[in-house]
Amino acid sequence: MKLAIVTDSTAFLPERVRRHPDLFVIPIPVILDGKVYNEDVDIQADGYYKLMNESKEFPKTSQPTFGETLDLYKKLKEKGYDTIISIHLSSGISGYVNNLDSIKDSVEGMTIIPYDTLITSMPMGHMVEAALNMRDADNSLNEILEHLNIIRANTYAYLIVDDLNHLVRGGRLTNGAALIGGLLKIKPVLKFEDGKIVLFEKIRSTKKALRRCEEVIGERKNEINHPVKLYVIHGNHLELAKKEKARLEKSYPDITVEIGHFGPVIGTHLGEKALGFAICAE
Repeated sequence: MKLAIVTDSTAFLPERVRRHPDLFVIPIPVILDGKVYNEDVDIQADGYYKLMNESKEFPKTSQPTFGETLDLYKKLKEKGYDTIISIHLSSGISGYVNNLDSIKDSVEGMTIIPYDTLITSMPMGHMVEAALNMRDADNSLNEILEHLNIIRANTYAYLIVDDLNHLVRGGRLTNGAALIGGLLKIKPVLKFEDGKIVLFEKIRSTKKALRRCEEVIGERKNEINHPVKLYVIHGNHLELAKKEKARLEKSYPDITVEIGHFGPVIGTHLGEKALGFAICAE
């Protein structure tokens, strides 16, 4: 088996992972004032939020075309790969991974497995890295998929956003939840549930919401019967992410805490100043 790992640009990938010769990343488009930018190709996270805030129209995201994805799969076949695990953002955020089922048998002699992570960003990047590490260790395809399933089943993520309108207008959160937030002047904590972003708890202030996220991460840690990884993810809010990293390291000194950022696609849906907490099986 010669295995390639394909993912999309919403995965947060450390440089050590980006350089892997068997990793291939499909950029996801974002649209600002009618102009299309390919994430991590035409636009990076550090410049995106300024453009988003200055845009006249509400930004949108799109899906890569089937042709673009199929072309990549065919090129990998030409390179000698016979198997692809295509690891993508949650089907609860985008229909892209489910749509790949219609083309997975289009390349003769190639086994293509679309994999729905039910998450995005740093936990998704962790799944990509785990798959590459197991590939390098000559694990079988079934062993890699079983390990990805363990990570996926033991991944929890919580979000605090500065403005719910981004999620509502992008169709990633129900209008009812946003209405509750506006009426009661709350700072809701959101979570990923079955791959979708839903209301977790209604909190009265940002400070209390942050403390609740720190607390619930510990609760999840006790439920996961595996070593864990812990992430703080920010939308152009690095200073707060650093403070939360320090607090988490003090509360959970046995866990390494990593900081990452939401790229343009996820940033479009969450808005600037969003903060995410994620814990997952190692």
